Amino acid sequence: MAATGEEAAAMDSISRVPPVHPTVLSLGGSSEPRGEPSETAADGQVVPAAPKKPTTTSSSDGGVETAEEAVEPDINELCTDMFDKMAVFLQGELTGTCEDYRLLENMNKLTSLKYMEMKDISINISRNLQDLNLKYASLQPYLDQINQIEEQVSSLEQAAYKLDTYSKKLEAKFKKLEKR
Repeated sequence: MAATGEEAAAMDSISRVPPVHPTVLSLGGSSEPRGEPSETAADGQVVPAAPKKPTTTSSSDGGVETAEEAVEPDINELCTDMFDKMAVFLQGELTGTCEDYRLLENMNKLTSLKYMEMKDISINISRNLQDLNLKYASLQPYLDQINQIEEQVSSLEQAAYKLDTYSKKLEAKFKKLEKR
């Protein structure tokens, strides 16, 4: 489906806006590229300036033209700078990794100390439990005697209740005979 009228004009204007080159973007918050001024379009968008073209000058000695050559940076300086920055980056990464390992080592030492404390506590608990078991074993005959006494007391109590009911019946019979 083909666009007509205003839609076609809008699409045409969008397609004419030059794409923004990555070097144009800056992290400093400014929308202008370094060293090149930008222009603002009518709709408020920032349009980067066209790259500089070599200028030609004509000289009076036969029309020979010379072009301005772009100054190329020194490759050795760039490589040295890159290697220096890479060394700083790798040093930072290695330092961070070493710090992580130190932290992990300290955590492992602390954990082993905690486990040693827990081991000591469990040994003490085990010792105390053995002592309690020995004391319980030494008290077991007395506990058995207490259980026997309790059984005898409960049987005596039952006998006392039976004797009480029998004596009440005898008293009732005695009173009956006495009234006659």
